[in-house]
Amino acid sequence: MLMSSHAIFLRSMTSNEKEFFEALGARIAALRKEHGLSQQALADQLEIAQQTFAHYEVGRARMSVSLLPQLARFFGVSIDDLLGFKNGASKRGPTPKLQQQIEKLNRLPKAKQKVVMQMLEGVLSQEGR
Repeated sequence: MLMSSHAIFLRSMTSNEKEFFEALGARIAALRKEHGLSQQALADQLEIAQQTFAHYEVGRARMSVSLLPQLARFFGVSIDDLLGFKNGASKRGPTPKLQQQIEKLNRLPKAKQKVVMQMLEGVLSQEGR
């Protein structure tokens, strides 16, 4: 059986490990769907096989730790959020939705970024009155 260098398939996961990887896969699947991506599109982005990615989403394979930062950056969430940790530290930054919008803004051409920034500054200046 050929295996991706990123996947470790286990025949005997402990029940805690199985729960953890199933929950991690479910969170990643939910984020993928929120972004309107297919498994193939995200697998291509991560440079892994779609079948390997499918195994991650259902918890049949252990995901390499090296993929977590890539996924977190791609989805605009913290690694803690991906792992399901809900502590105070993950609440300090912008919300994932706001962070996603900022990332979209950064991908716009500079002229459009300037227009959006002017609009934002106008709205925020009205709030300060």
